[in-house]
Amino acid sequence: MPSAVLRAIRAQPWAITPDYLAVIERIAERALDAPEVIAKAEDGHEARYLQAVAAMGSRLDGARRTTIRNGVACIPILGPIFPRSNVMSDYSGATSLDVAAADLRVAQQSDAVTRILLVMDSPGGAVSGTAEFAGLIAASPKPVTAHVTGLGASACYWIASQAHEIVLDRAGLVGSIGVVMSVQAQEHADRDGYRQYDVVSSNAANKRPDFNTEAGREQLRAELDQIEKVFIGDVAKGRGVTPKTVIENFGRGGVKVGKSALDAGMVDRLGTLEDTLTRLARGGGATGKAGDRAADLEAEVEAAATAEPTSEAEPAPEAAPSDALPRTGASTRLASLQLDLRRRRARS
Repeated sequence: MPSAVLRAIRAQPWAITPDYLAVIERIAERALDAPEVIAKAEDGHEARYLQAVAAMGSRLDGARRTTIRNGVACIPILGPIFPRSNVMSDYSGATSLDVAAADLRVAQQSDAVTRILLVMDSPGGAVSGTAEFAGLIAASPKPVTAHVTGLGASACYWIASQAHEIVLDRAGLVGSIGVVMSVQAQEHADRDGYRQYDVVSSNAANKRPDFNTEAGREQLRAELDQIEKVFIGDVAKGRGVTPKTVIENFGRGGVKVGKSALDAGMVDRLGTLEDTLTRLARGGGATGKAGDRAADLEAEVEAAATAEPTSEAEPAPEAAPSDALPRTGASTRLASLQLDLRRRRARS
């Protein structure tokens, strides 16, 4: 018989990578020596988290987890995402959306903060609370940039898509758009000889679908499809594309890496966390709402051109993606921004 915690996990939908959902279930069972748990502990994510946190500056006054560096408030979205702080999130060092939302309000109200940066490395998490927190990001009165240092999957990407811009490490991954739910159906008596039966009232047959049947599984899939529709709609609105584009070009439930994600329009630029923090501190980055990214790029191109005009005899080269270039001067930056802008116009 599953524990109460495990039953709670399986009673709700998740926007998370399936392998990480299995890890959460093993932790709930206290099977800390399970192969899935050991493999996840050794995948290098803890080192990435520590490196990201080390770059984020000092604690912002009034915040629990958010820091500030040169006017940029850094809100960590690291590890699996839960709607509220709980034993699981405390044990795994995960993100609690109630804490993140409180810190977001502190950053929005602080006179010391000019821009907000979501520092993200997460496999996703529970659906509960994700859409609401994503809405807070979309409605932020201060510009929000999302920087994905390693993995921005599922619920994490749902949230990131509502930021004014998304920056991805060159080897980072984003996507996993979709919803999953783990269910268990009893076929035989348990080890104590008991079999569980769920009996529902006559007009509530859908309260306990039989997952041993195709009809029962189809009912659950229909419910997950409704949640996925909201997920896809939010991503489409945040990224300024159609739901069809999200379905066809944003990984089809899988993830895209670095340049592939940039080319698909899932992110706005590639770069390191240090580059992003430096750029935001200097006043770079998005200034408008999601969907105004082309205007933001046009403003950056104009600023770079003013700093060092490009000769008509020597037009800006068709170079590699902007942040893949070494930063050797204003002319290189201008060429990079122009290439980013051409990509954005081609997708719009």
